[in-house]
Amino acid sequence: QVHLVESGGGLVQPGGSLRLSCVASGTIFRINTMNWYRQAPGKQRELVAVIDSDSHTDYSDSVKGRFTVSRDDARNTMYLQMNNLKPEDTAKYYCNEEIAMYSDYRMRYYWGQGTQVTVSS
Repeated sequence: QVHLVESGGGLVQPGGSLRLSCVASGTIFRINTMNWYRQAPGKQRELVAVIDSDSHTDYSDSVKGRFTVSRDDARNTMYLQMNNLKPEDTAKYYCNEEIAMYSDYRMRYYWGQGTQVTVSS
């Protein structure tokens, strides 16, 4: 069974920084695309950052230049470095990863439970 666990969220002042982590565990054969989503209460879930198996990245316009996504394949971990945070960044942040297990070669998307980020003065 694959498990994704996010961490690193918390309360930060505008202009501050946080680094989120997402650790994948289980009988993992390979992880392709890794994504960060965020969702504010009552709002649609929003894709904010993508990193593929070659470490190519993409960002939503709202976070471009402020957020950096990276991955450490040896640790099955994805990171999101968030700088110059704004109140509009307040949301629960989720990792979403395309993973193949040894027991099932097919690649499927898995979700973490989320970590809360609150940006407030």
